Amino acid sequence: MKKLALHWQIVIALGLGFGWAFLASSLGWASLTDNWIDPFGEIFLRLLKLIAVPLVAVSVIRGVASLSDIRRLGRLGFRTLMLYLVTTVMAVSLGLLLVNLIQPGSMIDQDQRLRNRARYEAWVARTDGVETLDGRQITQPQASAAVGEEVVDAKVAKGLQTMEATREQGPLQPLVDVIPENLFGAFTDAAMLQIIAFAVLFGIAMVLVPSDRTKAMADLLSATDDVLLKMVDMVMKAAPFFVFCLVAGKVGGLAGNDPSRLGAIFQSLGWYSLTVVLGLVLMIFVIYPLIIRTFRRDMTVGQFFRGMAPAQMLAFSSSSSAATLPVTMECVHDNLGVRKETVGFVLPIGATVNMDGTSLYQAVAVVFLAQFHMVDLSLMQQVTIVLTATLASIGAAAVPSAGLVTMILVMQSVGLNPAWISFIVPVDRLLDMGRTVVNVTGDAVVCSAVDKWTN
Repeated sequence: MKKLALHWQIVIALGLGFGWAFLASSLGWASLTDNWIDPFGEIFLRLLKLIAVPLVAVSVIRGVASLSDIRRLGRLGFRTLMLYLVTTVMAVSLGLLLVNLIQPGSMIDQDQRLRNRARYEAWVARTDGVETLDGRQITQPQASAAVGEEVVDAKVAKGLQTMEATREQGPLQPLVDVIPENLFGAFTDAAMLQIIAFAVLFGIAMVLVPSDRTKAMADLLSATDDVLLKMVDMVMKAAPFFVFCLVAGKVGGLAGNDPSRLGAIFQSLGWYSLTVVLGLVLMIFVIYPLIIRTFRRDMTVGQFFRGMAPAQMLAFSSSSSAATLPVTMECVHDNLGVRKETVGFVLPIGATVNMDGTSLYQAVAVVFLAQFHMVDLSLMQQVTIVLTATLASIGAAAVPSAGLVTMILVMQSVGLNPAWISFIVPVDRLLDMGRTVVNVTGDAVVCSAVDKWTN
């Protein structure tokens, strides 16, 4: 009897995880799930992140060292960043188009929106702003004054604190943060951009040193890469069980002992959630296939999705591009036939700086919250959202609480209260699953396109 493919095993595990979460919630078994099932999901994420850090370092060094001509590195890096930038701009623009067409923030109780508008006017007055109902611009509010009388989620409060801590830094501080002061500190903190910076420098140095002097090092890196990939294989053999535990724990944590809580959450934020999901679906099934057909005429869209299915399922359950990275690299190399040096260079950078799903979600969320508070955003303000969300997603990896901090940046760029983010936090965990699938799929699409483009 033919063994069921891994991605189908993971799909079944996802379904069982959701089923268990609702069953346990209905029967009052939330503590059982938290204590005896959810920890295995955390173990799975830790195992993948444990492998991801050394795998990124080794893969990037090997990828750079395999380029006998350093000029090829410049071409590869330029084309990679250009395609990542293009896909991010497309994602943000698609999100803005959908949220303006559907207008989910206008479909909520009108009395509530009027009360929200009154609170917004009071907040503007507290921050010495100058906006009126006729739409005149307000001054840039300070993050410290953003909370006011709003009820702020703990995660949002932490993001505001991080934003305050980085406010006084110079414009080149993100560039400074890319260079690690201590390599072991970068590995300890899993600072991917810093690890990539060291790996690129190390690989360039290997190219410049005579090959007979670096052969032993190259052999050691090759053997290490093989061992790390074998570790990925070992972990993935138990992936269906781990995915079941992960989904059961996360969804069960949202539902608690009352499964109706999930329904209530989505009822209040239903149109917003549907708008985000529609945008994510269009990115995966319309935008990305167009890019694949443009650059990879030797591969059908069906082949691409079959090859990426295990990584996509894992991304959905883990909500972490970094944790999924080892599996993404294996799928892109083994199933899509992308060269190892391209995979080793392009995918680690993508997992760090390319956040198409997150950028689309931020664009929808900002405009939705503006609509919910009866604040009209002008065309120029929406262009500002495109630029800010794009740049923020690229620089997000070097910032703690990256997703919330970048959302705060986008909110402040158009003069909105960052404390409003608390309203959409209840559905954030579930939407994050879909966003991560788009992020991982976008990385694979760009990697596949760059490999064909530079070959």
